[in-house]
Amino acid sequence: MRFVDEYRDADRARALATQIAALCEPGRQYKFMEVCGGHTHTIYKHGLEDYLPENVSLVHGPGCPVCVIPMGRVDDAIAIAHEPGVIMTAFGDMMRVPGGSGSFFDAKAAGADIRMVYSPLDALKIARTNPDRRVVFMAIGFETTSPSTAMTVLRAAAEGIDNFSVFCNHVTILPAIKAILDSPDLRLDGFLGPGHVSTVIGCRPYEFIARDYGKPLVCAGFEPLDLLQSVFMLLEQLAEGRCEVENQYTRVVPWEGNLRALEAIGRVMELRPYFEWRGLGFISHSALRMRDEYAAFDAERLFDVPGVRVADPKACQCGEVLKGVLKPWECKVFGTACTPETPIGTCMVSSEGACAAYYNFGRFTRQRLAVAVRA
Repeated sequence: MRFVDEYRDADRARALATQIAALCEPGRQYKFMEVCGGHTHTIYKHGLEDYLPENVSLVHGPGCPVCVIPMGRVDDAIAIAHEPGVIMTAFGDMMRVPGGSGSFFDAKAAGADIRMVYSPLDALKIARTNPDRRVVFMAIGFETTSPSTAMTVLRAAAEGIDNFSVFCNHVTILPAIKAILDSPDLRLDGFLGPGHVSTVIGCRPYEFIARDYGKPLVCAGFEPLDLLQSVFMLLEQLAEGRCEVENQYTRVVPWEGNLRALEAIGRVMELRPYFEWRGLGFISHSALRMRDEYAAFDAERLFDVPGVRVADPKACQCGEVLKGVLKPWECKVFGTACTPETPIGTCMVSSEGACAAYYNFGRFTRQRLAVAVRA
């Protein structure tokens, strides 16, 4: 990849749109899920749905790490932040995520010392410069961000920094996809695999989707032509009667994944027996926790965490949006009571949230344009 313009060429996009339309069977409806929230933003920022035939629809999945955090975990983190001598640190998009008793910003306004950081190493630096305080990092994300948390814990251990800990909320993508496949609510023809997660875990772990469920998956990049080519690859498989895992994002994703990153995760973390996902409920072996060897850096063992479950607001339908059952504009409060300035649910807060994508790029209705394909 030399220049990003190569992946945003309108003429090539129209040519791909023509090829996609030629592969579609008349009268058949196709539904593909883009698992990653980054894909959702590319699709609606660049109007990629307008390049697809009417019988090809894209639905979003649970690939936004902030969106899948249940409200109770936010409340648990706020409880830790209110402990004496604690500095809570978190990524910027976590600061506005609502819990049952408010967000990190609300807790900060109430007196808790909560600071935004760009990486767990920033949190470790705060711990290093504040030896009399206990610094906690609110770790979130899929396998994409897990290696950075693991490497930070290893560095803290090597340097003997004993006032640093992690409130671990890292989740894994495969159990969530399996939960969606097992759900009777949604019929899918294939998946646009998450590119960022795949840079760590590779493509091989997705093979059960094609083998056991008969659904093709294409690991997709994040530029407009990446996604259009990935849709074309899915339709080509269906037209030829194939069902495989393919890698469109070969310039970044190795088939076997990043072995050193996986080694770091495995050294520091292990699978939880179960974990609650927003909208999906409890899913077994779907999240990570600190191993016993690193219990000294595990905030859940160092602090009294309430562990209270909190129901989502009745007006919020983030769960259905995360499962791809509803489009954001089908939610009753979308764009009215729930906006990026006054978010009710996590999907409107995160930079990767589906509701934020639809709102920011003006997708308030089902209306699609056909000019892109006809041009």
